[in-house]
Amino acid sequence: MDDIRKAIRKCKTLNGPFPEFNINNASEYPNELFLEWYQEAVDYGVHETHSMALSTTDHNGYPDARVLIIKDVDQHGWYFATSLQSEKGKQIDFNPNVAMTFYWTLIGRQVRIRGRAIKMEKELSAQDFLARGTVARAVALIGKQSSILKEHFEFDEALNKQIEILQQNPNLVFPSWTLYRVVAKVVEFWQADENRRHIRLKYCFEGDRWGKKLLWP
Repeated sequence: MDDIRKAIRKCKTLNGPFPEFNINNASEYPNELFLEWYQEAVDYGVHETHSMALSTTDHNGYPDARVLIIKDVDQHGWYFATSLQSEKGKQIDFNPNVAMTFYWTLIGRQVRIRGRAIKMEKELSAQDFLARGTVARAVALIGKQSSILKEHFEFDEALNKQIEILQQNPNLVFPSWTLYRVVAKVVEFWQADENRRHIRLKYCFEGDRWGKKLLWP
């Protein structure tokens, strides 16, 4: 174990070169800058650019974080989906204040978003569910996410059963499936520098408009 602990300490970080971040050319709106950075991440070949960590809190105030995928981004916010029966769905129902974190290693960029998760209309949630793959829909239809699984074969049996149901009714929608929009209050863009001269640009929604502030690294 000592060897792996030493390897952790010796692991190199922030190996560039990284793209330039000219804050003078940054958009007035964080969603626009996010989409620009997202496209650059795609162009650089970043793996699974749509993955991010969603952080929520439970009834005792303890934070939870898990990786899932972003579904869309527009002038109104950032979108993701989950079941109301999942742990994150229950936690959001209790406290809709959430945080989202994107980290694109190859270009040394991180985006942190804090805001409020709002449930979208049932029609939009249904559209999102039907756009998922067959297995993904079947897993959701089981309706037991995060509950205790005694034997793995039980999952296989339940999954096969739901796949058969979907084959007979391909337009079946899981009623608890919900599309959320995160209405951001704060969005921070962090650009790494190999010499640790990092750039941090923070957007804050103040009154009825976005303001930008440069932060110390």
